[in-house]
Amino acid sequence: MAMTEWVAIGISGFALVVSSVTAWLTLLQTGDLRMTQPTVVFFGPDGGRRDDEKPRLKVFLRTLLYSTSRRGQTIESMHVNLQRAESRQNFSIWVYGDDRLARRSGLHVGADGVACNHHFLLPEDGADFRLLPGQYTVRVFAKRVADRGPRQLALVALSISESQAKELEQDDAGIYFDWGPDQEAYHAHVEIRKPGPIPPWLLEATA
Repeated sequence: MAMTEWVAIGISGFALVVSSVTAWLTLLQTGDLRMTQPTVVFFGPDGGRRDDEKPRLKVFLRTLLYSTSRRGQTIESMHVNLQRAESRQNFSIWVYGDDRLARRSGLHVGADGVACNHHFLLPEDGADFRLLPGQYTVRVFAKRVADRGPRQLALVALSISESQAKELEQDDAGIYFDWGPDQEAYHAHVEIRKPGPIPPWLLEATA
């Protein structure tokens, strides 16, 4: 067999190996679900309530969810766990979206990622979690369709000062934590916002 034929066979074999590896990485590999550093985290009252309802605490964050493989990931549910010292509370009602919210109806996440707002509300029988001074830990969990149970995607450490906790005693007060990439830390500020009229699509999302 001529040398050129051996070279051709070698090139063909190498191309086959490259094609196989590419197919594995893009089509066959399951990959993993990942989450970027949330750009903003919010603790405060849920705006989607009626006038006669008591404000209910929620955790809000904005982040990018993405898949490490081209196949993508299908999320069945998400929730957050908020901890202060020995006090823990799960916020298990998941509502996501930007212009239009959807209540935890599942979400497919591809390699390009999905950036949107995530609202985590207390269940009806959930305990009242007060925002007192101290260190807080937010753990974000997600359950994919293929998983047996939820897995932790992120852990965020935050802090509420004495003066901020005093401001948060007002019914319509909430605290924002904005991520500063230059200092790699969150900067907190309290805002007071009166709830506006509840749009019909929000009532559908939280019903």
